[in-house]
Amino acid sequence: MNTEQSKTERFSARQRSIGSRALRIGSLLLVLGHGFAGAAESRPNIVMIAVDDMNDWIGCHGTTPSAITPNIDRLAERGVNFTNAHTAGVFCAPSRAALFSGQFASSTGCYQTAHYFVNRPELRPLQVSLQEGGYATFGAGKLFHHPEGHIDVRGWTEFFLRKPDQYRRAWSLDNWSEEVPFPEPFPASIYNRTYNKGKDLGGGLFLEWGSVPDEREEELADTIRANWAVSKLGEKHDQPFFLAVGFYTPHFPNYCPEKYFKLYEGREVPLPPIKDDDLDDLPETIRRQKTNRKKAHHDRLVAIDAVDDAVLGYLACMSYADALVGRILDALEKSPHADNTVVVFWSDHGYHHGEKGDWGKHTLWERTSNVPFIWAGPGVAKGAVSDVTVSLIDLYPTLVDVCGLPTPPQRLEGESLAGTLKDPATAEDRDVFLPYMEPGGYAVINRDWRYIHYPNEQEELYDLRKDPNEWNNLLHGKPDAYRDLIGKLKRAAPATFAPHERQLNRKRELIIEGKNFHWKTEPGTSSPTATKRKSGKKSGKQSDN
Repeated sequence: MNTEQSKTERFSARQRSIGSRALRIGSLLLVLGHGFAGAAESRPNIVMIAVDDMNDWIGCHGTTPSAITPNIDRLAERGVNFTNAHTAGVFCAPSRAALFSGQFASSTGCYQTAHYFVNRPELRPLQVSLQEGGYATFGAGKLFHHPEGHIDVRGWTEFFLRKPDQYRRAWSLDNWSEEVPFPEPFPASIYNRTYNKGKDLGGGLFLEWGSVPDEREEELADTIRANWAVSKLGEKHDQPFFLAVGFYTPHFPNYCPEKYFKLYEGREVPLPPIKDDDLDDLPETIRRQKTNRKKAHHDRLVAIDAVDDAVLGYLACMSYADALVGRILDALEKSPHADNTVVVFWSDHGYHHGEKGDWGKHTLWERTSNVPFIWAGPGVAKGAVSDVTVSLIDLYPTLVDVCGLPTPPQRLEGESLAGTLKDPATAEDRDVFLPYMEPGGYAVINRDWRYIHYPNEQEELYDLRKDPNEWNNLLHGKPDAYRDLIGKLKRAAPATFAPHERQLNRKRELIIEGKNFHWKTEPGTSSPTATKRKSGKKSGKQSDN
């Protein structure tokens, strides 16, 4: 049997397993009354809250370190908290593309590009399925990873923009636009004052943190979006609604009101566990890449004794995000929709703070992949904690079941969690697939193992029961070890990977034609134009990272 045939048969076996599990879930839903809602008129509303770059340091997870997140914690107490949930892409663009399309980058080609589905206009995004299923759909903020001029307006009854020109400019400028409060003096962090003094701080204000005056909290872009969501919850709706709000925080720059920094005053904030020689057992290419690039940031932070401050800036912004979640939960509880609304909370991916020498995302390790993922509302078990392995790719098929939506034309590659939400004790663990930024790279994760396969065939394997920090690559110096186990894990990966989606160096405008769309190309660049600031002053444009 040749290798390609073997891969195809393994992937087919995986699909049969998924089909069998789907039949069991379907049977359970029939027994429970055709899903969550029964009659169409009583279908639940959905409030979806997304945050950016938030790892699993939420209070209810009991991690080290742990952010102060009372509102996210109370949401978890009301519903099901998935503690072993993983992203569907290793940074913003592919993760959000996968969640909203129901397909991984290995199928769509959206490994890196923010220009979604150039060659796949038949893909039906989640909001379109909800609208075609009878839902009013309201969106705001960072949901997709939109560059300027590329907001996908299909399927939205209303998409809130803080200013009219943001259809062209989109979310990526919103938090950094000139009228949004910034710390003074600028830059605020000792990292950028030390290493980037006088430089043009384009590229995302990396490793930048600081506080803004509390009295300007209502001027912050994420606060404005939260207040818009609160207003929508106060309205009367004649049909079930889907309200999706995407917050940019705690993505860098870590700017938030001073009171969220003060939450941590007088508290010991332990740093994440870090092993000094953690890169030594990695494949050579990855070790060299991390040593030459990402680890340099960590070494610089250590040299100026700023690791604690950088972590604190991130935790403060997690607490700010939590307060925004609290505004929405409070409004929902006071609204006439409280008893018929399911809330789902997720982060697009995690974030490293020195683990494996990395500051950022873009990896196949646990710090990037593990994310908060919480569901609460009617039909959802209360106060349940589930450690079954799940993925953000599961959100779309779950909402199809929960909301009684028509089946989209594309094959949804996740699994519905509807049965698990009703009775978490019945859930079975499974192997979850996570694609990398290049075709052929991926991780497979379950409760016990993390297997990593790079496009150049280099590999890593971690025993998560014995080694939760992923400090011991079991394949280092033993490339032939664990082959039976690896063979089983690789069945979760597809036999073939789509090539990178085509990218264009021209600005494009989304043209809606009925239920379809195409991109109108124009002269110019497709790169986002954003606010740039130089040390000590606010002016110009700055790009998103």
